[in-house]
Amino acid sequence: MSDQPDDERLEELRKKKMQEMQEQGGQEEAQQQAQQQADAQKQAMLRKHLTDGARKRLNSVRMSKPDFAEQVERQVLALAQSGRVNGKIDEDKMKELLRELKPDSKSFNIRRR
Repeated sequence: MSDQPDDERLEELRKKKMQEMQEQGGQEEAQQQAQQQADAQKQAMLRKHLTDGARKRLNSVRMSKPDFAEQVERQVLALAQSGRVNGKIDEDKMKELLRELKPDSKSFNIRRR
């Protein structure tokens, strides 16, 4: 009979653990949904403020330098939210923005003595 209470306690612990795991799964799912929603809003804002040519240029930059493309997107969104974008950003303005944000090229001058 002493085995019975241990089995019941073990079953209780299992149920509790399952419930905790389900709650964690729900939180992760909520975080994923929030991230997807934020990405969708960001893409909608970019579509609103960028012409097709500018979006294509940004996408081609993303293929080679994803971090830099993310930085440019944040800058475009910041400009749009502050009201400093008149109309849409076209391809020429995007080129200018990319040039401004591009990190300085590192050049080395080696002098031999």
